[in-house]
Amino acid sequence: MLSHVTIGSNDLPRAVKFYDALLATLGIVRYETDLEHGLAGYAFAPATTPQFWLLRPINGAPASVGNGVTVAFEAPNRRIVDAFHAAGLKAGAIDEGAPGVRPHYHPHYYGAYLRDVEGHKICCACHKEP
Repeated sequence: MLSHVTIGSNDLPRAVKFYDALLATLGIVRYETDLEHGLAGYAFAPATTPQFWLLRPINGAPASVGNGVTVAFEAPNRRIVDAFHAAGLKAGAIDEGAPGVRPHYHPHYYGAYLRDVEGHKICCACHKEP
């Protein structure tokens, strides 16, 4: 359904270091980096979608956090959700919701929420039965 998601960064080297550690828990790798032009791209493999991009805003204004925006990554199992959350905290994220079942979404929704190093809300979720 999605081609790509981008989030803005005011400190791209810091954001790259954070997302390299975090997305490795899901097998997602950084396959493109151009710090001079202010971008870094992640995916399961080059030229595949969906993609996740960090970038300096194209309009030159400072990056800001979107109110009501959450970028959610899907995990194949609950153990990976736990690892994602732990890796995020270790890399400098702020806890926005520890790993756990959230039955108000659906009976098997298991998710964890973080604020990344620039304040963006991110999530990792598994939709499968345990």
